[in-house]
Amino acid sequence: MQPNTSAAWQDRIPGFQKLLVVSAVLRVVLILYSEWHDAHSIVKYTDVDYRVFSDAARFILYPKLQGNIAKGPLAPLFFTVGDPYARETYRYTPLLAILLLPNEWLHPSFGKYLFAACDLINGTLIYQILMLHILPHIKSLAPDVSAENSKRFMRAHATLLAATHLLNPLVFTISTRGSSEAILCTFVLLTLFYALERRQNAAAVMLGLSAHWKIYPIIYGVSCVSVITSQRVDGKGWDFAYLRRLVGRQALCFALLSGGTFIILGAICYAMWGYPFLYEAYLYHTDRRDHRHNFSPYFYLIYLTYSSSGGTSADLPIWRQLLRSPFTSLIPQLTLSLGTGLVLGRLSAGLPFVWFVQTFTFVLFNRVCTSQYFIWYTLFIPLLVPRINLSWKKWVMCGAVWMGTQALWLAEAYKLEFLGDDVFFGLWVRSLVYVAGHAWVLGVIMSGYTPFVSCNQHSQAPG
Repeated sequence: MQPNTSAAWQDRIPGFQKLLVVSAVLRVVLILYSEWHDAHSIVKYTDVDYRVFSDAARFILYPKLQGNIAKGPLAPLFFTVGDPYARETYRYTPLLAILLLPNEWLHPSFGKYLFAACDLINGTLIYQILMLHILPHIKSLAPDVSAENSKRFMRAHATLLAATHLLNPLVFTISTRGSSEAILCTFVLLTLFYALERRQNAAAVMLGLSAHWKIYPIIYGVSCVSVITSQRVDGKGWDFAYLRRLVGRQALCFALLSGGTFIILGAICYAMWGYPFLYEAYLYHTDRRDHRHNFSPYFYLIYLTYSSSGGTSADLPIWRQLLRSPFTSLIPQLTLSLGTGLVLGRLSAGLPFVWFVQTFTFVLFNRVCTSQYFIWYTLFIPLLVPRINLSWKKWVMCGAVWMGTQALWLAEAYKLEFLGDDVFFGLWVRSLVYVAGHAWVLGVIMSGYTPFVSCNQHSQAPG
C-alpha cells in the first residue's frame, strides 16, 4: 500500500510544462504591473539599472545624440555607431545594450520580457540537468516503487526542484524589475549543461562568453581543468602525474578555447568602442571603491579611508592605502574561490557542487555585495538538494540564518538610509555577522553533501 500512496502523491504534482506556464504568466503580470506602478508612484518598481540599460541602447541606436560616437580604432571604417558608455554608470558589455535595442523601436519593456524569458530557459536547463545527470544517480529516490515508475518519480522531483528556482521571489522580482542577471545565469547553466554532457568545446566557448558578459565566471575554468585532469589520473593525490596533466593537451585546449573566446569578443568590442569599453566593463571593477553601505564589511574600511578632497592614494598613509587596496579583498576571495575549485574538482565532487562552493565564497568575500549577487550561487541549489543529506531541522536553521543575517543588516541599513542615523559602525558589525552566518550555512551544506560514487561519476565533467 505504501508504494501506491507514494505514487499517488507524485501524480498530484503538476507537470513541468504547467510550471512553465504559471511561471510565464506570473512574470508577465508583474511586468504589466511594473508599468502601471511606475506611472503612478514616486518610488519605482523598475530597477534604476534598467533605465541605464535602456539609455545605453538609445545611445547606440542614435549616434548623433549628444555626440556619442563610438571611439574604437576600427569604428570609422564601418558605419557610424553610438557609444553606450556615454551613459554614465553603464559598466557592462555593449552586447547587453545591443540586445536591448528593441526597447527603442518595439516596446520599453522588451528587456524585461527578455530577462523573464531567460528565467524560463534557466528553469528548463535546471530540469534537464536534474533529469539527465543528477536524479538518475540517486538510488534512494524511490526505493519502494517498481522500475517502470522511477521515471515518473524523477519527473516529479525535477519539477519540484525547478519550481524552487522559477517560483523563487528573489528570482522573478529581479528579472521583472529589469536586472540582467538572468541572461548571465543562462550562459552559466549552458556552460554547465555542456560540461555535464561532455561537450568540452561547447562548454569552453560558453565559459568564454560568460566571462565576457561578467568576469566572475572565469573562476569556473579552474574547476573544469581540474576535473578534466582528474578523469585521466588514477587516485586523489597531487602527484607528478596529476600536475603534468594540468598542463596536458586536453586541459590546454579547454583553456585556450575559453580564453580565446573571451579575447575575441573583447577585441571586437574594443575595436568598435575602444578604451571606454575596456575600462567600464573590466578595469573599473578591479579598482572599484564603493564606500556606500552594502552587505560586504569592506565598505566600512573604504568609508573610513575615503578621500573627498580629490587627493591621490599616494598622499595617504601606508595603512590607509592597504585598507583601500583592492588586494585586501581580492587575495582571500580568489584564494578561496579558485582553491576550492582546484581541490574539489580534483576530488570529483561534481561540477554543480564545485561551482556552488566557488560562487558562494566569491560572493561572500567580494568587496561589494548586494542582494542580486545571491542569484549567482542560489542558481545551483536545486541541483544540489538531491545529494545533500540534512535533517529538516538543519534545513530550517540554514534558511533562518541565511535570511536572518540579511534581515538584521537591512534593519540597520534602514536607519542609515531613510532616517539618516549615524550607524556606520553598527552596520559594519552586522556585516561581520552576515559573513559569519553565511559562512556557517556554506559549511553545513558542504558537510551534508554526498559526492557521486557510481561508475558514471566521470560523466559529469567536461572531457
